[in-house]
Amino acid sequence: MAETEDALRTLARNVRTARSRAGLSLDEFGRRAKVSKGALVALERAQGNPNFATLVRLADTLGVSVSALMEAPAEGRVRVVSADTVMPLWAGEKGGEARLMLTTSGPAPVEVWRWKLEPGEEYPSHPHQTGVVETVSVTTGQMVLIADGTEHLVEAGQTATFDGDIPHTYRGAGTDTCHLIMTVHIPPAPAQGPPA
Repeated sequence: MAETEDALRTLARNVRTARSRAGLSLDEFGRRAKVSKGALVALERAQGNPNFATLVRLADTLGVSVSALMEAPAEGRVRVVSADTVMPLWAGEKGGEARLMLTTSGPAPVEVWRWKLEPGEEYPSHPHQTGVVETVSVTTGQMVLIADGTEHLVEAGQTATFDGDIPHTYRGAGTDTCHLIMTVHIPPAPAQGPPA
């Protein structure tokens, strides 16, 4: 339970900081992210528990990665992350899951995700901000990537890439569990000029 409370405090601090840096009021932030002001107030007080889709909308609105909202400051120059130490941010009805392993630092961060999809299990994603590029590399099994309404079979040993600003869905295919690594390439945040 203490780990969950620590994670909520980190999320609250990071959302507040990113919102302030972006110069957004709670009202404007909520309007852009399509999240109620009450939910944002609770979140910034470490009392909220947003779902994965809400975290993605918040990150997209702020122009940062999901993990930038969730991670404590990095310690040292090398980070090694074990999948069993990272809580899933999405859990499917058939046992699938998605774990955000880490996000690289710098002006154009990259999120690294580990996914597991059971046959027939789907995760629909809303379009991301313009400039986001996703890749999926299937390590075992097969999946169907539905991008802008078109289905693409991606099998073990194959990698697909697409612009993330279109509707897209991941679906487990075949008869075996699909394991994949997904990367989300986030464009650099626009430079902010001096205050007016």
